[in-house]
Amino acid sequence: MRRIVAGLFVLLCCSISPKGLHAQDDIRDLVVKIHAIHHSPDLLRPWTRVSPQQVKGSGVVIDGKRILTNAHVVKYASQIYVQPNQSAAQIPARVEAITPGMDLAVLKLDDESFFDKRGSLPFAQELPRVKDTINVYGYPTGGTELSVTQGIVSRIEYTDYYYQASGLRIQVDAALNFGNSGGPAVSDGKLVGLVFSLIQNAQNIGYLIPVEEIQLFLNDITDGVYDGKPQVFDLVQTVENEALRKRLGLPKNVNGVMIAQPYSNDSNYPLQEWDVVTKIGDMPIDSDGKVAVRYDLRLSSSYLVQKYAKNGLLPLTIYRDGRLSEINLPVRNQRDLVIPYLMDKTPRFFIFGPFVFSQTTQDYLERMGNQRPPSMGRRPSPLVTRRFDKPTFESEELVFVASPLFPHRITRGYDDPNRAVLSEVNGVPVKNLRHLVEILRDNRDEQISFKFASSGVLTHETMVFNRADLTDATVKILEENGIRYPYSQDLRAVWETPIQGAPKSAQATCCATTATAN
Repeated sequence: MRRIVAGLFVLLCCSISPKGLHAQDDIRDLVVKIHAIHHSPDLLRPWTRVSPQQVKGSGVVIDGKRILTNAHVVKYASQIYVQPNQSAAQIPARVEAITPGMDLAVLKLDDESFFDKRGSLPFAQELPRVKDTINVYGYPTGGTELSVTQGIVSRIEYTDYYYQASGLRIQVDAALNFGNSGGPAVSDGKLVGLVFSLIQNAQNIGYLIPVEEIQLFLNDITDGVYDGKPQVFDLVQTVENEALRKRLGLPKNVNGVMIAQPYSNDSNYPLQEWDVVTKIGDMPIDSDGKVAVRYDLRLSSSYLVQKYAKNGLLPLTIYRDGRLSEINLPVRNQRDLVIPYLMDKTPRFFIFGPFVFSQTTQDYLERMGNQRPPSMGRRPSPLVTRRFDKPTFESEELVFVASPLFPHRITRGYDDPNRAVLSEVNGVPVKNLRHLVEILRDNRDEQISFKFASSGVLTHETMVFNRADLTDATVKILEENGIRYPYSQDLRAVWETPIQGAPKSAQATCCATTATAN
């Protein structure tokens, strides 16, 4: 019996090769814990930030002496430290490039000697297949040391990410928890994806950013700037319905997606309503809007945009008026929105008298949640009705009152216009936040009136103030609230530089002086 047991032990030992163990150790040495201190902007008080928050995540060493991680791990981080496996050291790091939309970021270390005894994790050359086994490395909640969990690939799809970005996503059943974010998923010693999300109320459902998306990001930032992926924003629908196919005059052998609403109404725009896109590049589109990218994988046709777009143009084959033709469609990196996303920027604002004026952002509306302006009556708030509109003219922004009025005697008798969209100042329509600052800077009228856009069944009251009172109130409010500057940095030069040939206004003089003194 002893001989049998001994023989079995030898067999087991031999089955685990030293090379395999060494490879496993090498991967462990490439995975790091990330400590970050988040100092995010306060959207309700845009001149300041919320209380710092400690965040922990994971990262992996890639080529170029860089650390790859998730954007949400280091976004708005005032401090970042990288801790190697089996070490107490914490090395200061900084963000080299970031894309909140695709949730990716690259870090550089202040002390690059960390890389002297480390290589980098190689990338897989293709997407994994469903049921492939993967190992996920990271530093999840529940312990302090490196964790390795195993799972299988459950699904691969092309779907929405964040901030209207889209891309490939891999679903896995590996056990993931908070802290795994930014950790690598490895198969056959190569990176197949980066952990970025999990579903809290479901069992063993987590998501990876595939290597293909990571590589697009890395290729984009070679010039030091992230431009974003090419995208198409035309609204499309499938052509599976027989009555619809008859309306379109589609032959049985012609499939694709129908243009329900072109992104542009410009006469030179190559797509029209009722057009059917049958191919992207040389790839045919099925009637359900999908394409076969591999014998075992069908994805949304939107996936092909990033594959075939070159130099801002996407080659398409369309069916129109009974015939096929080839066109080149202009593509964009980002949808134009009158209410944009902040991404990794800070809010723009201008304090004047009791008002905090700011550019409306999607982030603010999401922050409001259930407190958003209700859609009442026939004229709801533009914050609701125009949320996903395109600008009606170049540089259009919605300027709104971002927080409750500062308490001051000059507001007596007025309702608080918090979250109201500013429409006019002394009869001049407000185009954007910069334009508002210019209007107030150059105003010479004794009184200044503020008119707001319609909201609900009633139009918000027009508010009239003496210009001198607004000037005095601005100085007092800044002093009482310890606010150093009445403007975001991008507006400083605008406020302090009056129109050519005009003397600097009294309020510009007072506020610039106050900001400098504080």
